[in-house]
Amino acid sequence: MRIDLSYFYSKIFFVTMIFLVVMISYGQSNTTKIFPKSYIAYHTAEQITIDGLSSENSWKKSKSTDLFVDIEGSKIPKYKTSVKMLWDDEYLYFFAEMEEPHVWGNLKQRDTIIFYNNDFEIFIDPDNDTHNYYEFEINALNTLWDLFITKPYREGTPILNDWDANGFQSAVQLNGTLNNPNDIDKGWSIEIAIPFKAFKTSYYHKNVPKNKFWRVNFSRVNWDFDLQNNRYYRKKDEKGKFKPEYNWVWSPIGVINMHRPEDWGYVYFSSKKVGEQDTFKIPKDEKTKQLLYLLYRNQKAYYKKNKRWAITCNELLQNDPEIEGKKVLLTIENHQTGWNITAISPFTNKLYVIREDGRIIQKED
Repeated sequence: MRIDLSYFYSKIFFVTMIFLVVMISYGQSNTTKIFPKSYIAYHTAEQITIDGLSSENSWKKSKSTDLFVDIEGSKIPKYKTSVKMLWDDEYLYFFAEMEEPHVWGNLKQRDTIIFYNNDFEIFIDPDNDTHNYYEFEINALNTLWDLFITKPYREGTPILNDWDANGFQSAVQLNGTLNNPNDIDKGWSIEIAIPFKAFKTSYYHKNVPKNKFWRVNFSRVNWDFDLQNNRYYRKKDEKGKFKPEYNWVWSPIGVINMHRPEDWGYVYFSSKKVGEQDTFKIPKDEKTKQLLYLLYRNQKAYYKKNKRWAITCNELLQNDPEIEGKKVLLTIENHQTGWNITAISPFTNKLYVIREDGRIIQKED
C-alpha cells in the first residue's frame, strides 16, 4: 500500500474490476459504472480455533472468494490470494491463503506501518456510508496494525491510529520458512476472528448483521525485494527510491486508492448454516447511491475548475440521468458550510442525500 508522508499515515490505495455493469445515462452517451463483487458469509455453530489453519468442517464447507486481481483490474497478480468468511453470534471470521515463494517480514511492533512488509489487509464499513470505517493489516510475523478512519483520506481526515480492536485474534501458518532466502516457500495463511463488539458505536448498539450486508474489501500488498547479507529488503530503483508495491485486491476499483468505501465489495451475513445455500442480490438502491457519488466527484471537479460549487445538476450532468431506463429526480441545496445533493430512488422512492464530505444519508419517512 502506497503511503503519502506529507501528512501522518495518510495513504492512498486502490481497487476496481468489472463485476456488475450499471448504465447511468447522462449527456450525449451512456457511462458504464461497475458495481463491486459480493460474497455470502454463512453462520457457523462450530467452535473456531484461531490457529492459522482451516481444519474445521465449517471452513471446509465454506467457499473461497474469487482470486484477487490487480487493484486497477487490468492485470493478473503473480501469486494467488483468496479468502473465506464465516460468522457466529460473537465473531466475524476470516481465513486467507497467499501463494508466496519468499515469505519474509521484519516489522514486530503493533501499529507500525505494516504494509512496508508484504501483508494482508481487511477494510470494513458496517453502515455503508463511507465514514467511520475500519482497517486491519497483518504481516507474516502476525503483527497487527488496526485503524479507525472517520472519513476517507480525500477529505483530509486524520486517522485514529491509537484505536484498538479489543478481542481481535489472529494466527499465521507458514508453508515454508520465514526469512530464509535459501529455499522456495509455498506461501502463508492467516486466520482471524474479530468480535462484533469491536464495531459497536454505542453501548446498546445491536450490530450483529444477521441477514444484512456490510461493505468489505481485502487487499494484499507485495513488494519486489533485494537481498543484503542474506536478509530481505524492499527493492529500490537506480535512483535509490523504493520501487512501487503491487496492490492485489478482492473487489477492484480501477484506481490506486483503497480508500473509496463506496467501491468495496458486499458481504451478506446469511443466517443459514454453512453448507446450506442462500442467495444475495445487491439492492438496486445501491445504483442510486453510485449516481450520487458520480455527482459528488463531478461537484469536486467543478469547484476546482470554477472556484465555486455548482447550483444545479445541469452544471454537473448534461442531461437528466436514468438508471435502468428510469429517470432519477435530483436536487442540489447549497448552504454556508457546503452543499447537499439528493436523489429519489426510482426503485423504492427512498430519498438519499450525499453531503459535501461524501457521506450518504438515507432520509427516513
